[in-house]
Amino acid sequence: MNLKANYTHLIKTEAKRLGFLSCGISKAQFLEEEAPRLENWLNKNMNGQMQYMENHFDKRLDPTKLVEGSKSVVSLLLNYYPLEFQQDKTAPKISKYAYGTDYHFVIKDKLKSLLNFIQEEIGEVDGRAFVDSAPVLDKAWAAKSGLGWIGKHSNLLTQQVGSFYFIAELIIDLDLEYDLPTTDHCGTCTACIDACPTQAITEPYVVDGSKCISYFTIELKENIPSDFKGQFDDWMFGCDVCQDVCPWNRFSKSHSEPLFNPHPELLSMTKKDWEEVTQETFSKVFKKSAVKRTKYSGLKRNIEFLKS
Repeated sequence: MNLKANYTHLIKTEAKRLGFLSCGISKAQFLEEEAPRLENWLNKNMNGQMQYMENHFDKRLDPTKLVEGSKSVVSLLLNYYPLEFQQDKTAPKISKYAYGTDYHFVIKDKLKSLLNFIQEEIGEVDGRAFVDSAPVLDKAWAAKSGLGWIGKHSNLLTQQVGSFYFIAELIIDLDLEYDLPTTDHCGTCTACIDACPTQAITEPYVVDGSKCISYFTIELKENIPSDFKGQFDDWMFGCDVCQDVCPWNRFSKSHSEPLFNPHPELLSMTKKDWEEVTQETFSKVFKKSAVKRTKYSGLKRNIEFLKS
């Protein structure tokens, strides 16, 4: 086994040991196919008020501009599909990814461990860890490294696994063996397009972010436009509809990460509990959750919007 193959094997084995679902590696270079797509999407204002999507255009497309001297993008998937769900079927809903501890913290720790391992085992390797918090096109890199294909709902999809996982990267200045992209297995299926409550999937593989329930309930800081009344399907934080209806998610298995388990009270809260939720309950139930992003006032706004 040559050095490159040896290093690649070492990294993938350690990623698995750390609990990652899978690990794929691509050459750090300009994302040629993504450039016109991203430009077009931004020109149509499909990012809504997510102004940050317009920043660092070059860095988004070229990892060598983000991490100097980088040679490889190591993409990793971490399963978050829960074992149990919210019990009251009439209660406002939270996206499954936000049930437990905020994924940024959980994954950052795992990535740091992986980078430390690489430095200890291989030597002088420089790099940075990314979890959805810098201008990195996570899904494009994961698809490039063979971890799945981008589905018609614009999420990464993997055969036998589905799409309920987080994507993260290590961008490092080490040459490794690169994986090949996989093929698209959406076929003629349009389940996600047909099911989207706000018609945010404007055509296959294109999501208008400014119409997405996740955007309205998390990113939008002002009032939700009244034209969307009655279209939220009871989602108060995020939305899983396009993933829930996807046939590939029949294969989803529950995660084994204790930190992703929800606060004991979360799943048993009734519709009435949510409608009367206090700042105190919010702070307790979502102490370390990604839901804190929308703040108590944001969650109250979302719940009120569902009521009227």
